[in-house]
Amino acid sequence: MDGKILARVSAVVFIAVALTVTAIESKDDEPDALATRDRSIASQDPLAAELRRCSGIGEAGPRDPGCLKAWADSRHRFLGQRGSATAPAPVAPTTLFPNVAASADRKKGQGTDVTAPAMQVEPPRPEVR
Repeated sequence: MDGKILARVSAVVFIAVALTVTAIESKDDEPDALATRDRSIASQDPLAAELRRCSGIGEAGPRDPGCLKAWADSRHRFLGQRGSATAPAPVAPTTLFPNVAASADRKKGQGTDVTAPAMQVEPPRPEVR
């Protein structure tokens, strides 16, 4: 066997062994670190613990009143809003056609239907030769 090929094969084997050992070592350390970190966050912030619980219950989360309250609190904390004083004022409904006056006879059903725009005829185009 040639010296260059032997060096390349041994380098590839060395790298494969090093990657395997690193993956095994990091896999053993990971669950302990995450569990410790999760417990410390939950003990410091009850909102974080509630949000974690809500993310774990799946599709039942949007129907759970505790989750709805936790999401609202998280949203207020993130956006910096305080209470209902910063809630936007209700907006009056707008009409589909604001330029058309709403008269009493149209409301009763007499007159033309204003729910759809009127058809417009396309102007004739000159022939192209």
